[in-house]
Amino acid sequence: MKQRSTEVLVAGLGPVGSIAALALAKRGIDVAALETGAVGAATDLRASTFHASTLEILDDLGAADAILNYGLKASIYQYRDRQSGDVFTLDMSELSDVTRFPFRLQCEQHRMAHDVAEKLAAERTVQVEFGRRLLFFEQDDNGVTAYVETATEVEQWRAKYLIGADGANSVTRKVLGLDFPGFTHPEKFLCLSTDYPIENAFENLCYVNYFSDPKEWMVLLRVPTLWRVLVPAEEATPDAELLSSENKDEVFRNLSGTDDTVETAHRTIYRVHQRVVSRFAQGRVCLVGDAAHLNSPMGGFGMNSGIHDAVNLADKLTAILREGASGELIERYDRQRRAVTTDFIQAQSIENIELMRAGWDSVSNKRREIMRKLQADDDARRAYLLKQAMFTSLKDAEAIA
Repeated sequence: MKQRSTEVLVAGLGPVGSIAALALAKRGIDVAALETGAVGAATDLRASTFHASTLEILDDLGAADAILNYGLKASIYQYRDRQSGDVFTLDMSELSDVTRFPFRLQCEQHRMAHDVAEKLAAERTVQVEFGRRLLFFEQDDNGVTAYVETATEVEQWRAKYLIGADGANSVTRKVLGLDFPGFTHPEKFLCLSTDYPIENAFENLCYVNYFSDPKEWMVLLRVPTLWRVLVPAEEATPDAELLSSENKDEVFRNLSGTDDTVETAHRTIYRVHQRVVSRFAQGRVCLVGDAAHLNSPMGGFGMNSGIHDAVNLADKLTAILREGASGELIERYDRQRRAVTTDFIQAQSIENIELMRAGWDSVSNKRREIMRKLQADDDARRAYLLKQAMFTSLKDAEAIA
C-alpha cells in the first residue's frame, strides 16, 4: 500500500474544499486536496451567488479576479409584486463604506472552483489529486490515518488534521458517526435556465429578482449567459410532469407572458433540506460546507457560509500548526460555526420556506409590509443589507469565545 503524508488532508475539492486548501496554503501549511471526480467534471449551475463578505475573503486569497471579471455585478436586487405592480429595490451600494464589493456577484460556482484548483496546483505546499475517494480514516493523539481509493489501488495518507469538504453525503461525517439532525421539506424546487431574453418582458429588470403574487412565487436570477428561474412545486406532482416541456412552457408563460417556445439549458429538481451536524469537529477531523450543514437555496447562503467555515477553520489550524496554539481552538471553530449556522443560516432559510407555505396571499402581504418598512427606514435597511450580505453573521461568529 502506497503511503503518503501531508499536514492537512482535504477531502473534496468543490468551492468550499478548494478555498479551505488555498487558505491553508497561503498561510504556509502543507495541504493535500483530494477530489473524487476528474478536473472540470462539475459544470452545472448549482450555487450562483457570491455575497460581498465572501468576495472580500476570496480577494484576500487572490482568488476573486477570475469571477469578478466574468460574473455579473448585481448591486441592485428587487422584490416584485405582479398583482399590485409594486417594485421594491434594495441597493447594495449603500454599503460602499463597508466593503470593496458593494454588490452580489452572479456567477456559476464551478468557475470559481476550477480557477482555485488551478491556483492550488501552482502552490508549492499543495498536492492536488483527482480521481481519489476517501474510504475510511482513523485518528489518534498525533494525527489522522486515511485510506484513499484510486483507480488502481488504495493509498494510505497520514495527516495532522483532516477536513471533510465532501458534500451532503459526506463520508467524513459518516465515519465520525455524527448525527445530522433536521428534516426535508415537502416542497420541491424546479430550476430552469435559458438564454431567452426575459428582460424584454419587464421594465428595468435587474439581475436578482424575487416575484410574488397571490398565485405564484418565484426567483429569477441572471448569470453571465443565462437566466435562472426557480419555482416551488408540490411534492405530489410527479418529477416527469415538472420537467416536461408543457410545464416549462407554462412557467415561462406565467413569468413573462410569452407564447414563444423557450429553450432551456437545464431543467433540474431540487429537494430542500434543513440539517446541521451535531458537531463541526471531532478530535482532529473537521467538517465544512454541505458536509456540516444543508439549507434551502433561498438567499444564496449555502455555498457562502461554507466558504466562511473554510476560512475560519484555516485561521485556527494555522494558529495551532505554526503558532503553537492549543488544539482547543478546534472546539471554538465548532462553537462559532455551528451557532451561526443555526441562528442565522438555518433560521433565515426556514423563514423563507414558511413564507411560501403560508399561502401566496400571506406571502405577498407580508413581503410587501417588510419592504415598505425598509424603504422608509435607513437604519433598518442598512442592517438588513448587512445581514443579507452575511457581514453580520461573520461578526457574530467572531464574538463567540
